[in-house]
Amino acid sequence: MSCEHLICAHCAGPVIEGRCPVCRAARAHMHHHGPAGITPQLLIAVALILLLGLLIAAHVLA
Repeated sequence: MSCEHLICAHCAGPVIEGRCPVCRAARAHMHHHGPAGITPQLLIAVALILLLGLLIAAHVLA
């Protein structure tokens, strides 16, 4: 979901601009990315690196 087209009920401005505290709070809430900024892309990258490491270890030990 994006806040580009949302209008603030408090100041009647676009939420993306963050004109008032209500806009800034709504924008921060919508762009929250979990603990420590962990994104789905980061999780996928870590999983792929671990899988690659396991494949290399299996090849070396075989």
